[in-house]
Amino acid sequence: MAQQREQAADDALMTRIGQVVMLHHAGDSEEARDRFLGLWSEVGEDGDPLHRCTLAHYLADTQADPSDELAWDLRALSAADSCTGQRSTELRALYPSLHLNLAADYVKLGRPGAARSHLTRARTAAGALGDGAAADGYAAGVRATLTRLERQVAGLSGEGEDEAGGRPGGEPLGPPRSGS
Repeated sequence: MAQQREQAADDALMTRIGQVVMLHHAGDSEEARDRFLGLWSEVGEDGDPLHRCTLAHYLADTQADPSDELAWDLRALSAADSCTGQRSTELRALYPSLHLNLAADYVKLGRPGAARSHLTRARTAAGALGDGAAADGYAAGVRATLTRLERQVAGLSGEGEDEAGGRPGGEPLGPPRSGS
């Protein structure tokens, strides 16, 4: 019985997230960002990794500043990485998209080395998607985005980055801190 209540609560939260996604896709990024932040406050930094990953993933898309977008995408990846058990299986299919988003963030920030690193990770994760009918649309979209970003990164210079893809004179950008 308790498991059924937990599943219902999970479904209700995912439904609420989906409603805000529709608001964002309708063009109201500011309102969507505010509502996502409200949901983020409900879930909390220590909430269910699937919910944190999903919220951070979509919150990133509502950010006007590429650095803020990167911070939310890093939160999404961190939440996915913290997941265990059945939830980790559910999140496995998101890894290509999470890494593609990070690669795109690094392109926007002029960090081609970091972008290449995430493109490699996205390609590896995309290999696990398979070619089944259920994955076809998503897998095809991932592969098309991967190809497009690889072309874009190939046209960028790697100047100004160290070999690890970090900023000159600094460490690679890590997961965002609480309160960011």
